[in-house]
Amino acid sequence: MSGIEMGHNQVIVSGILDSEFVLFRSMYGEDFYQAELAACRNSGRMDRIPILVSDRLTDISRCRKGQSVRVIGQFRSYNQQEGEHIRLLLMVFAQEFTIEEEKHMAQDNAIFVDGFLCKQATYRKTPLGREIADFLIAVNRPFKKTDYLPCVCWGRNARYAQTLHVGSRIQLWGRIQSRVYRKKVTTGEETDIIEKTAYEVSANRMECSATA
Repeated sequence: MSGIEMGHNQVIVSGILDSEFVLFRSMYGEDFYQAELAACRNSGRMDRIPILVSDRLTDISRCRKGQSVRVIGQFRSYNQQEGEHIRLLLMVFAQEFTIEEEKHMAQDNAIFVDGFLCKQATYRKTPLGREIADFLIAVNRPFKKTDYLPCVCWGRNARYAQTLHVGSRIQLWGRIQSRVYRKKVTTGEETDIIEKTAYEVSANRMECSATA
């Protein structure tokens, strides 16, 4: 991937900017901006993926909704305080960011992660009988930081995932997907249903190499 050494966490995604950039945080004189990238699946469905870009990588003022862009980096998790709760945010941290000239460029969405199972897989079948398993892996990065990434797999991979134990080392290949779901929120005596978006690694290949 363009000579960048990313080790246990590698992402390449391209598509259309689906929002304008907004400031996410500033650290040590460096500003990081968040936006949403829309990547098209083979089925035609769109995944809307959050990306995080430093102002040292590109001139943010030149970036506009509707542009074709390409991002190479890592899928990372961030904790954000919201009142009394901590919310886990998932974003693609850009190590390369390119504005593409072609409007109808090929749209990539590929990820490789090498981490450790930190939550036992939950295996089930969909109403149509398709096998699925959800689990969480921890991926280490430098400076003693860890990214916690929700993952999902299907079919024989789902059956395999349910046999793994917490602490197992897993390598996954797949894509990043977005999924809209509805959640009940109760405030006082009122209950509202709001739409939220979950982001996860959809694995089409997985291997277990060792245990911790």
